[in-house]
Amino acid sequence: MNHSLLLSCRSGFESDCAAEIQQRASQLQVAGFARTKPEQGYVLFECFGADDAARLHRELDFRQLVFTRQWQVVTAQLDVDQGDRITPIIQALTELPPCARLAQDWPDTNEGKQMSGFCKKFSRPLENALGEKLLAKSDCVLQLFWLNGTTLYIGYRLIANSSPYSMGILRLRQPSEAPSRSTLKLDEAFSILLNEQERELYVQSGQQAVDLGACPGGWTYQLVRRSMYVAAVDNGLMAENLMASGQVRHYREDGFKFEPIKHNISWLVCDMVEKPSRVTQLMLKWLTQRWCRYAIFNLKLPMKKRFAEVEQDLQQLKKGLAQTGLHFEVRAKHLYHDREEITVFACIHS
Repeated sequence: MNHSLLLSCRSGFESDCAAEIQQRASQLQVAGFARTKPEQGYVLFECFGADDAARLHRELDFRQLVFTRQWQVVTAQLDVDQGDRITPIIQALTELPPCARLAQDWPDTNEGKQMSGFCKKFSRPLENALGEKLLAKSDCVLQLFWLNGTTLYIGYRLIANSSPYSMGILRLRQPSEAPSRSTLKLDEAFSILLNEQERELYVQSGQQAVDLGACPGGWTYQLVRRSMYVAAVDNGLMAENLMASGQVRHYREDGFKFEPIKHNISWLVCDMVEKPSRVTQLMLKWLTQRWCRYAIFNLKLPMKKRFAEVEQDLQQLKKGLAQTGLHFEVRAKHLYHDREEITVFACIHS
């Protein structure tokens, strides 16, 4: 099993996750194939070379994987007895590198969620049994992925190249003042698509921002919460509490036709329901015209060939930004609070 990568994803998006890792592996000239089933919430990518799974995990940038929430190199698959799960797990650790701590995940499915309580109870006795096998200075996590109470995958993941969150999911609470649940998408995007250093540099109090397709103000709420001044562009109605903040100016205009008077905008955000290629072109226009510095936007995906659509749109965006001759960043993720869409971060550096 040490030839495999396990990649967890949203249930129903296994084929997109599989197509993405297949393409990324091919780009590194790593031969292999993806094994998955619909609605199971994860993908196994089997490599033909003995060290290829570890190489992919080391050389692929996790932040550039769109449909993968969390991943690990698999070193063993076990079927354990309910009477003694710990002994076979300990015996299976011989192929693992030193690990700093233990993490336990499961598929994000109705069946998988039943493992949550079990894993909480099982962590303490397993950690006690591991003892000195866990080394604080290691750059790896010992990762268990439970399919049920007796079947699991054992492996490891690199701390610096994986999600810091359990199952790759950032749990957020709906703010009572936010006018829609879509607010959680932007909140999650700031945490997942930007690292701590980038948030400190890119997200600052007093910045000017534009929210295209803003009403009723779910995304505007997150910008106001971060002490920004927002031009909310939408023909609909904005939430009264946001307008009362003194930080929002409402423009009743079509988001595709709106142009800023001043070009001092730091952030552009957009969650409009429109063809992803059209939204991509709009974002590219704002960035290349230097109307904004940073952009976070959603691309609504088709029912079929979702990875192909994502790849086409992101390549179109990167190609357009590359023509500026300036350094740029693009990364995208199928966030936990996304459904049939992905969220993209893009910027051009002077």
